[in-house]
Amino acid sequence: MSRPRLWCIVPAAGSGTRMGPLDGRQVPKQYLPLAGRPMLVWTLEALATAAPAAILLMVAPQDRFELDAGMLPASLERIADGGASRAETVMAGLRALAGRAAPDDPVLVHDAARPCLAPELLGRLIETLAADPDGGLLALPVVDTIKAAGGEPPRVAATRDRAGLWLAQTPQLFPYARLYRALDRALATGAAVTDEASAVELDGGRPRLVAGSVANLKVTHPADRALAEFWLARQGRAPEGETPLS
Repeated sequence: MSRPRLWCIVPAAGSGTRMGPLDGRQVPKQYLPLAGRPMLVWTLEALATAAPAAILLMVAPQDRFELDAGMLPASLERIADGGASRAETVMAGLRALAGRAAPDDPVLVHDAARPCLAPELLGRLIETLAADPDGGLLALPVVDTIKAAGGEPPRVAATRDRAGLWLAQTPQLFPYARLYRALDRALATGAAVTDEASAVELDGGRPRLVAGSVANLKVTHPADRALAEFWLARQGRAPEGETPLS
């Protein structure tokens, strides 16, 4: 029996409006400069360390941004078939793997805006979930007190018990057929799914939680870029203070 091959899907069809404009124009955040290179390049580089059979970069049909080919993994495939939602974009990537991925092949899905994924963290996720039929995801236990808000201006309506609560990260990893079925059913029923794990949960699965890292942050707001540069430097992937944020 052939050994399962690792595939990766990077949904990058969003506009990143919370990041704000750059030089007077709206640039999708995955293309913003980070330590001298576009953020997306750092993300793809991190994934390439796992040597997947292919990295599918799913962008919006109207995406006209190009990256320096010399910075990109040889296994990268750029597919302009991103949908209106994350689920639709990832599903387009799964369809692109039809006939290529075996049912049990592991498929990683990773946020384009998480450039600080450390190789050892990625390796731990892959090793832990190698034989798990429901797959799983990187996540962090909630350590802060949780408040529920109400009213305008918002005021504390209740304090929630944080026991058993985790913050989901990516990558998330599932067997190809398992994720395909779960996302296909979620889209067919119109279910609201915010990540791949929630689709598998709705399909009766119980994805495993694998301890992530605070360094594996998602760049969402302008201040996150400086923090991402800090972690890239700490990981030895980028020199300290290589390029000021622009």
